[in-house]
Amino acid sequence: MRITTGAKAQHPDAESSADQATDNEDDAREVSERRSRRSFVFFGALTAATLMPKASRAQAPSRTRRSRPTEPVDAETGIVPSESVAAFAEWDNPSSRLVRRATYGITNAELARASQLGWQGYVNYQLNYTRINDDAVESVVAAKYPFLAQTSDQLFSAAAGDVRNQLVESTIYRAAFSQRQLYQRMVELWSDHFNQDLDKVGYLLVADQRDVIRKNALGKFPDLLKASAHSASMMLYLDQSSSRNTAPNQNYAREIMELHTLGVDGGYTQTDVAELSRVLTGWTIQGRGNFIFNPAIHDWGSKTVLGVTIPAGSPSLGQAGIQEGEKMLDVLANHPSTARFVGTKMLRWLLTPDPTETQISTIASVYRATGGDIKSMIRAILNDTWLPAAPMKLKRPFHYLASALRSASPNVSALTPMNQQLTVLGHPIFSWDTPDGFPDRIEYWAGNIVPRWGFGTALSNLNSATTLALDTTLYRAGSPDAAVDLMNQNFFGGEMPTATRTALLNYIKAGTFNDARVRETIALAISANAFQWY
Repeated sequence: MRITTGAKAQHPDAESSADQATDNEDDAREVSERRSRRSFVFFGALTAATLMPKASRAQAPSRTRRSRPTEPVDAETGIVPSESVAAFAEWDNPSSRLVRRATYGITNAELARASQLGWQGYVNYQLNYTRINDDAVESVVAAKYPFLAQTSDQLFSAAAGDVRNQLVESTIYRAAFSQRQLYQRMVELWSDHFNQDLDKVGYLLVADQRDVIRKNALGKFPDLLKASAHSASMMLYLDQSSSRNTAPNQNYAREIMELHTLGVDGGYTQTDVAELSRVLTGWTIQGRGNFIFNPAIHDWGSKTVLGVTIPAGSPSLGQAGIQEGEKMLDVLANHPSTARFVGTKMLRWLLTPDPTETQISTIASVYRATGGDIKSMIRAILNDTWLPAAPMKLKRPFHYLASALRSASPNVSALTPMNQQLTVLGHPIFSWDTPDGFPDRIEYWAGNIVPRWGFGTALSNLNSATTLALDTTLYRAGSPDAAVDLMNQNFFGGEMPTATRTALLNYIKAGTFNDARVRETIALAISANAFQWY
């Protein structure tokens, strides 16, 4: 992957050059549309029997609070009516199963590293992420996305669209190209766990992502919880900033128990919600986005939450009144229900959509024994007994897009087209408007077939010096068989299913072996059944 940075000097004929570039881009789009139409029927032939279930949700899934499956999945296309989908027979290398689950996409380099280090060695390598040299990626991020390093006070005056684009595109870039792959996967999990809608919190989300999520993604869950509770963007998002002793707002108190710690069945009551909202009065923001505790709007009366009594205080305590809330954060973080809820969510993210009671109890025990140490829980989840026997998981669109970028390894100047593609795919990160975060269930995502086809075509046809360019030279260097062999290595980790290989060979050999045909075949590879799973 080549990274292009910096700007070219202005040329005297820049305006005419720009016009020519526009004409070229228009021509490229016309060629792309012809290719897309020519191969669309074959997309259907390749994927209809192997890619997705017939039952589908909206092409760009709508955002519905607490999403639930609406209908069973039809098994005629190869997916049984549950999430327990057995791995392909060709996925017979234990190391590759581990790499697929720990990263955003298998690569030859990662597979070689896992084979060399062994199972536990590779897990430890990924968990000790600060020891992994990621300077190349972080240098690009620092140069291209300078807003990420700025304070909320500085970002206050920045254009909202520019802040959004830099936050989204940097997240895509890191997921696709960072060497710290497991770390990036956990950043995504916690971003959904402590979800916020960028449309509501705006520039404040930059500091939240940097100082809350990324700082604590592989630390201890109680620290992550407390950092989130002191986040100005979280205070704004869940209306805590408008809570007053005279009218406590219950939104944050409810969600911190239901979604962040105990879980909906974790043993709290509506009375606990109301009492916790009183405890948290005074937790608010000031200025352009700074968390503060304001004793003047705190409820100093006695409260009881989850059986824990907070005695009445006095305004004379001033800033010390924040300790009421800090005490309840400790109670929530150390609650047995939190150990089960967080452990279950991590199991579903990293291992299986339907963890067993034994698995849940095991990880909950690790949580309690280690004080919520995330690395320890991951080590326990990604063991060499559970993972090889686990079902596959369907890639959510963000994961799918990142894995395609990793496999295609295009020359990157800007990721604007990928930002747009996430919206088309129905997964515009940081734009889920309810606090439960984007769903992690196959029933929600199984229907966006056509957008995935479109993405495969869009990525394979990218050839722009100003955004992304996919170089097909190596694929065209030999025979059609050699080209498909290279796709097998780059996109499937050498474990391309026989049916997929046969289909790709039939297509690439059915026309002239040239750049256009190779790009179409790559698009088919990205759209194939085996590339949708990990």
